[in-house]
Amino acid sequence: MARAIATLGIVGTGVMGVGIAQIASTAGLKVRLFDARDGAATDAKERLRATFATLVAKQKIEQGVADDALSRLVPATDIADLADCDLVIEAILEDLAAKRQLIADLENIVAPDAVLATNTSSLSVTAIARACRKPERFAGFHFFNPVPLMRVIEVIPGFHTSAEVTTALLSLAERCGHRGVLAKDTPGFIINHAGRAFGTEALRLVEEGVADFAAIDRILREGAGFRMGPFELFDLTGLDVSHPATEAIFEQFYGDPRYRPSYLAQQRVVASQLGRKTGQGFYNYGQGSPMAKARDALPPMPIPPVWIGRSAHFDTAALIRLVKTLGGRIDEGAASSEGSLILVAPLGDDATTVAYGARLDARRVVAIDLLTASDRHRTLMTTPATDPAFAAAALTLFSGDAAGATLIRDSMGFVAQRVVAMVVNLASDIAQQRIASPADIDDAVRIGLGYPMGPLSWGDSLGPATILRLLERLNALSGDPRYRPSAWLRRRAQLGLSLLAEG
Repeated sequence: MARAIATLGIVGTGVMGVGIAQIASTAGLKVRLFDARDGAATDAKERLRATFATLVAKQKIEQGVADDALSRLVPATDIADLADCDLVIEAILEDLAAKRQLIADLENIVAPDAVLATNTSSLSVTAIARACRKPERFAGFHFFNPVPLMRVIEVIPGFHTSAEVTTALLSLAERCGHRGVLAKDTPGFIINHAGRAFGTEALRLVEEGVADFAAIDRILREGAGFRMGPFELFDLTGLDVSHPATEAIFEQFYGDPRYRPSYLAQQRVVASQLGRKTGQGFYNYGQGSPMAKARDALPPMPIPPVWIGRSAHFDTAALIRLVKTLGGRIDEGAASSEGSLILVAPLGDDATTVAYGARLDARRVVAIDLLTASDRHRTLMTTPATDPAFAAAALTLFSGDAAGATLIRDSMGFVAQRVVAMVVNLASDIAQQRIASPADIDDAVRIGLGYPMGPLSWGDSLGPATILRLLERLNALSGDPRYRPSAWLRRRAQLGLSLLAEG
């Protein structure tokens, strides 16, 4: 039976350890800080003193709360000082042998009913627990950086972890003001597993020559509503962190194409172009934020009449209204008149497939993505045969208001369609594998990755059948099994159920 948790020990006082100490001491726990480096635990308390002072100055917390929290922080000079802790969390480097040795040492120090936990982000909890004499009291308790702001904690029972320990950790997460989510001990758990879709698909788009980094970031940020574009995120996190994580998950899933890493990321790691930390990644940080540069204004030009092709998937009446609102003229003929811009709205298909299938003049064809909100940003796509004059006319027309537009080369599923579909599909597969409940998956990904919505809720809002059709077309056109639809998604789309539906 797990004991009540009143005193918390933390081994490792780096960024994660200090963040855990901050929320735990603020929540009323007594916290003992230990680090093998001389003076590191004392330095950690001083860093937290400065943090609390800043929070008081910004009126985020009261002075009394800060004083109380600081009084509960106790630096330990020896690991034996953790003997009276009810829970000890290790937050040291991601090294299996080092973590196993530490846990074995802690078992010789703490009480028989004390709980031990690892903050690992990539190692198997069960593998670390092999060092335990009592693996039933050991579990994963995975925080995210920055801990005070990322209000989600993954609780990961190992093969032998008791239900009482799992319940105690979920309760502690809530006490600390965070959402505790329960995950199976699988590669990447929930959040790092689900996060593979966003960046790997964006890298694949660049590999295919669809668009450059900045264009893909802009489409996904402004059009799809992600907080950051994938390449901005790579640069913020550091490719020396994100790329090895992708490689590890790919290897742990025995080469499943869903998690395939990109040579583009590997090349930058070899070249030490890791992102903000090195001043150069996918962007150059030598002269401030690379995203601050405004896009060049388009010169005025005459816009030909617009003939809109039929769509079985989107409301072309809304598209007609948008074209008129932007000052365009509609070609209302049953077939396009010579000289009209032909506008199509594919779902999953590329512009070439639509033009070929409908026997359209590919020289005048431009596709528009209607899956994401057209009032925020618009993505346009040409065929390889599209006349540059018609491409420019379409870009000018759809850039005629505050939303703006981005023109990309031909691609199955545009940019946002592909990335969003992969995000929803991977979350569906996590649910299918019963790694976590649908509700926990949704909350974990929304909070931990900052997505506009939980991925399963997002799939519901777009329609599971829409996402299924999109993936089927991606799979058919590419022949790549990375796009195979999850059984969870397919069954719920066929039965008209929510992706959040259990069963």
